[in-house]
Amino acid sequence: MTDGPTGEPAEGTELSTSSGLDALWDPDVVTVVGASADPSKWGWFLARGALRGADRRTVHLVNQRGADVEGVATVRTLDEIDGPLGLVVLSVPAAAVPDVVDEALARGATGFLGITAGVDRAVGRVGAERELAARIRAAGARIIGPNCLGMVDMDTELHLAWGEFHPGPIGVISQSGQLGSEIAGLAAHRGLGVSRFVSVGNQVDVSAAEALGALADHSQTRVAILYAESFGEGADFIDAVRRMRAAGKQTIVLTVGASGASRAAAASHTGSMTSGTDVVDAACRVAGAWRVDTPTQAVDLAVLLSHAPLPAGPRVGIVADSGGQGAVAADVADAAGLDVVEFDADRRAEIARMLPADAGVGNPIDLAGGGEQDMTTYARVVQACLQDADVDAVLLSGYFGSYSVDTPSQADREIGVVESLAAAVAASGKPVLVHSMCPDSPSLTRARELGLPVFPSVEAAIGALTGAVRIGRDVREVPEPSVPGEPVAVGSGYLAARALLQSLGVPFPEAAEVHSIDDVRAATRRLHGPWVLKADWIEHKTEHAAVVVGLRDEESAVAAFAEMHGRLGPGAYVLEELDQRPSPVEVIAGVRRDPTFGAVVMVGAGGTEAELWRDTVLELAPVSVDTARAMIRRLVSYPLLAGWRGRPAADVDALARTVSALSQVTGIPGHDEVEVNPLRVDQDGVLAVDALVVSHEV
Repeated sequence: MTDGPTGEPAEGTELSTSSGLDALWDPDVVTVVGASADPSKWGWFLARGALRGADRRTVHLVNQRGADVEGVATVRTLDEIDGPLGLVVLSVPAAAVPDVVDEALARGATGFLGITAGVDRAVGRVGAERELAARIRAAGARIIGPNCLGMVDMDTELHLAWGEFHPGPIGVISQSGQLGSEIAGLAAHRGLGVSRFVSVGNQVDVSAAEALGALADHSQTRVAILYAESFGEGADFIDAVRRMRAAGKQTIVLTVGASGASRAAAASHTGSMTSGTDVVDAACRVAGAWRVDTPTQAVDLAVLLSHAPLPAGPRVGIVADSGGQGAVAADVADAAGLDVVEFDADRRAEIARMLPADAGVGNPIDLAGGGEQDMTTYARVVQACLQDADVDAVLLSGYFGSYSVDTPSQADREIGVVESLAAAVAASGKPVLVHSMCPDSPSLTRARELGLPVFPSVEAAIGALTGAVRIGRDVREVPEPSVPGEPVAVGSGYLAARALLQSLGVPFPEAAEVHSIDDVRAATRRLHGPWVLKADWIEHKTEHAAVVVGLRDEESAVAAFAEMHGRLGPGAYVLEELDQRPSPVEVIAGVRRDPTFGAVVMVGAGGTEAELWRDTVLELAPVSVDTARAMIRRLVSYPLLAGWRGRPAADVDALARTVSALSQVTGIPGHDEVEVNPLRVDQDGVLAVDALVVSHEV
């Protein structure tokens, strides 16, 4: 099988509306070039799939030997076909692809599906695939692929892919065809199918973002799973997800790039302390999508999003028929950041009246055999939880679902409880998730039919609920940078960084540029001591002994300068007033330009151990003061800023204003990476005491 490598949409490709791709999703004619009578060949799967839609469209099969396929006659060449070719499927040797494309374009082909891989290599010319794409676009047609597994649209009876697909509500867009096929298979195993499957392969024309955006107008699709190894123009991805949300549909993102080896580190800590998935997560927050780590997690979340209502918040009630399973569920939920709410006395009393005397009526609720005595107890207790204004979702965990298998005579009774649960969901508008020891039982098959999401493990259920709680919450617009005052010239070194950031409102201590001992003496008379001496041009000063702290008199400053100048040589040095505040917290903040999603801003625990702790939060830039404040509160180290163990609380508002101001820096041409470390914050405000700018020619 082919498995599309990392690819980018062809240069100049614009994200179009779904109408621009209708000739691909629902063609009047399909022509399979390379149809085969051999069931082990790609051409056989493609021909057989095309013939499934023969009652809806004309199907032509091209086989150079003229062999019948599935009892259907073929032609040897395109010349033997009378009339239009429509969508042309390319399943021929790579060297033959350009000629087939040109011949089909001359015949008015409306689209292409490129299965074949390795066209550039076969013709001996890098860029041959993109040249084909350019000719196709110039002729008014489009191409998916090449090097893809194919596409399927259940609504239009289009099946042009390797393998079997089952109908359902999930749209799957995948840069890797085989991984997309795995997702479709996992969904089928969970009782869900796909509405549309698109393997975009090398993306020489139709991009993953464009295929995703087209699902917004696809009536059969309720939720999309996108697997992407690259995102092309990040703005197109964000636009596609927002179009999905406008249509009432959610997008689940699966990608790669979490490991340090998967991306090149940037010049500053700002780059080296974050991963590629940090940026994707930030883009997902702006767009309103949610990123998962594995295909299984993607399908778990799709199970919930495809049928159940979205929870309004993170507050969860847990009902279990085992104290142990309820406790485990509560721990997993708490670790995931969900709120296992405490029921008030009236709610506990109401639940207690339904259960045995030794039942647990807090949260989690332990039915203590109440469900075995009267199976309707499950539905009545869950309904009581749903009626609580402080509950956003309910998890039912444990044995329920097993009665119809272990005691078949109780199957109808258990199905009746399932129907009551579904009615309670409909009445409350809140989701109920079922984690069962027997998730494939007849009663839980009925649950799926009624839109109740069923999970084989508590971690799968909690993972899905966590994603559903967070997806699309607090989606924000990223404004254009607004840089105040006159533009600051591009420069390198600490002094240039100070000038740039001060123009944006970032505060620094008073300082003087010094080149000689006389300069140092003059500076000590003007600046308040003690002082810090720095070599202006060295980026990471501590590692190179290019900074001396605590110079308390003129002679110590002169001696430090003489030693450093003798060791490092001539250049600009900086004498700066030392921040003497008693209890500042050191923070790192920076901005860099991501090649896909543009400017991103980071804030984290700073100082010389910043890379050790790697406690960072990242968003697409620029950010408002409110967004910056929310970023700061997400830090693991935030309690240090809030006043840890009696220390005075730092001025978080001043820090938020500084981070917001810093996030504007990429609005100044030529400044691609800027970092302040440390940014010292205490109750009296913020002072930046070191900064780095990585600039490129404008």
